[in-house]
Amino acid sequence: MEKKEMQISPFLVFFNIHAVQVGVGVLGFQRVIMKSAGNDSWIVVLAAGIIVSFIIWLMYVLLNRHQKDIIEIHKDLFGKWIGGIISSIWIIYWLLIGIVTLRNYIEIVEVWMFPTINIYMFSLIFIILAYYCVTGGFRIVAGLSFLGVCIPFYLFFTFLFPIEFAHFRNLLPIWNHSIKEITFSTKDMILGYLGFSTLLMYYPNIKHPKKSQKWAQLGNLLTMVIYLFILIVTIGFFSEKQVSKQIWATLSLWKIVEMPFVERFEYIGITSWVLIILPNICFSVWASTKGIRKIFNLKSKKVVIVTLGILFCVTVAVQGRENIALLSKTMSYLGMCLIFIYMPLLTLLSFLLSKIRRGKFEKGT
Repeated sequence: MEKKEMQISPFLVFFNIHAVQVGVGVLGFQRVIMKSAGNDSWIVVLAAGIIVSFIIWLMYVLLNRHQKDIIEIHKDLFGKWIGGIISSIWIIYWLLIGIVTLRNYIEIVEVWMFPTINIYMFSLIFIILAYYCVTGGFRIVAGLSFLGVCIPFYLFFTFLFPIEFAHFRNLLPIWNHSIKEITFSTKDMILGYLGFSTLLMYYPNIKHPKKSQKWAQLGNLLTMVIYLFILIVTIGFFSEKQVSKQIWATLSLWKIVEMPFVERFEYIGITSWVLIILPNICFSVWASTKGIRKIFNLKSKKVVIVTLGILFCVTVAVQGRENIALLSKTMSYLGMCLIFIYMPLLTLLSFLLSKIRRGKFEKGT
């Protein structure tokens, strides 16, 4: 376990989990899941949230047994070299989360606000902010996630505006799609919840970590409620055909927000979203940095600089909607494999190996 001054209270896990789940995905998830499930997509959001809740429970089963982070668990189970290779895959995945989050956000700013924005300077500003936060230690990153949930939370109340023009009969008839369509859509929706796997790295940084599971589950529950609320408003406001043409349906909902002091609320929404995006990037960089430092025994600040350098180079190198979508898909499928296939197998293997070792110890005595 980490030193006490580097640990956080269990209730902050609520903000950590929620902050990394709500990123750029919430701005355009509707089109993806409604492609298969249509007006039944609200069922998909609930199903995906329940599955993620089960995976979080599974993570705690593994982490509570070992009382270590995923890097140390890999070393215990597979040895230094094989464990290091598997851990490196996780590090690449966390780094990809940061890259995809930043690149997608830049694309939104380009399309909706500033078409001629300098990507290099914009990315550099984020890199400097991330460096400042990550080098400050995990408590700073966790504090940022707290602010990233509380300050921009007012944005979700703006989705009450479209309700005036919504036709909620669009939700009917219920369950008019096949199980196959619902399953495919659930798989796509789960991608919107990804990011919570950083728990595998900061578990030792939690005081009384076993008590934090209820907060992690509540954080996931809040994410599910927000996704569900925005989706129901979207289904009521748009027709299925209209949603299929909206890449960022959530941003389109802001177009009808009318206030005396602002004409284009989506500008305020996108700007405020920085506070939601930054914790995502900081958590992914912090997890990657800690993993690299543990595997290769390197100094933290140098690793942070190299990690952020890679993030910057890849972000500015990826250009065009197709390449950005390809990068997002790569990250999503890698995450699916690691979290929903590898994670249950690792938990099962850990249980079997500990049982075998206990049996050998009992025979020896």
